[in-house]
Amino acid sequence: MSGSNSSAPGSAASSPREPTTPLSFAVHSLPDPSAVASSPQQRAGRWKMLMVLAICAAPVVASYFTFYVVKPRGSAYGELITPTVEMPAELPLTDLQGRAVPAESLRGQWLLAVVQPADCGPACERQLYVQRQLREMLGKERARVDKLWLIPDDGRPREQLLAAVGQKGVEVNVLHVPQDRLAAWLKPAPGKALEDHFYVIDPLGRWMLRAPADPDPKKLKADLDKLLKASAGWDKPGR
Repeated sequence: MSGSNSSAPGSAASSPREPTTPLSFAVHSLPDPSAVASSPQQRAGRWKMLMVLAICAAPVVASYFTFYVVKPRGSAYGELITPTVEMPAELPLTDLQGRAVPAESLRGQWLLAVVQPADCGPACERQLYVQRQLREMLGKERARVDKLWLIPDDGRPREQLLAAVGQKGVEVNVLHVPQDRLAAWLKPAPGKALEDHFYVIDPLGRWMLRAPADPDPKKLKADLDKLLKASAGWDKPGR
């Protein structure tokens, strides 16, 4: 009918409105951090990490404890220097060409050092020979030891001798150093001269052992074996 405001039966307008159900959000509680941290898996992981760190540090700690706390003087043929003597940072070193060599460059290897003048006589030549033999006697460990010849004067060794100590694979590092500056680091035994001894210097640049004058090579080699074995966990061949 004209003008009526009716709707078709079944239409949305004629049906009653359904009640609207509000959306609901489920709230889930987060895990307690303290509970997670104390879980068996977390505790086991921490213990494993601590064990790995302890295993890695043990050789270093043991070697330092042996030589700087226990100080096994009775078991050494040479004289252990305690406390050790640090290499002076400003030790003025020069090579045979007169070029400055930083003292820091000597660190990183065990050093078997001798102090002999440039005018090397028979006793000096014998000491250089024993120095070479000692290093070779170390076998596979010899790569951890460098030979050092410190010359406390301005002379130059004769060329024949330089050729002998400069042979490839058995080279001696030959350096000049002023006598007075060297004497502030290395010292001879009472009644002896600097030239009478071998001096053992560790990879950190610390003088730690002085061999007797005219040493027995086998006994001195035994000292070197002990030092190299004790430091095997933290010292590796090559600088």
